Amino acid sequence: MLKGFRDFILRGNVIELATAVIIGTAFTAIVNAISDNIINPLIAAVGSPDVGGLGFRIRPDVEATFLDFGAVITAAINFLIVAAVVYFVIIMPMNKLNELRKRGAAEEDVPPTQEELLAEIRDLLAKGAQDVVPDQRLEGGPATGIDPNYPPRH
Repeated sequence: MLKGFRDFILRGNVIELATAVIIGTAFTAIVNAISDNIINPLIAAVGSPDVGGLGFRIRPDVEATFLDFGAVITAAINFLIVAAVVYFVIIMPMNKLNELRKRGAAEEDVPPTQEELLAEIRDLLAKGAQDVVPDQRLEGGPATGIDPNYPPRH
């Protein structure tokens, strides 16, 4: 049971996900500071400062009926900033890395399979052993085909 848990934790995706959560949490503080100190004052400048931003009250005498479009716009801008940073800092580099790994795996020489070797041996035996030159892959093999004088007769 512990071995399975260890394998799960050490798998690359879990570690990458944990790293992304930590970075995302730290980055959220930066985005909130930008929105609270830069974006919200700009939105409040468009609206009137005494009502708290861009919006209006449905009933002028009830403060709870204020529709704050500025908060919605700020949340949308925060989302776009976080999504762009996550995409350009985490997703794009990971996609490039995976693409390079796949390219590297495809370029490696793949040794012949057992079926391919057996088919080659079958074809060589069918052709006849006299005019067969040994394959370069079979180092230490006989220099020529079958020696008709072996084993020696006494």
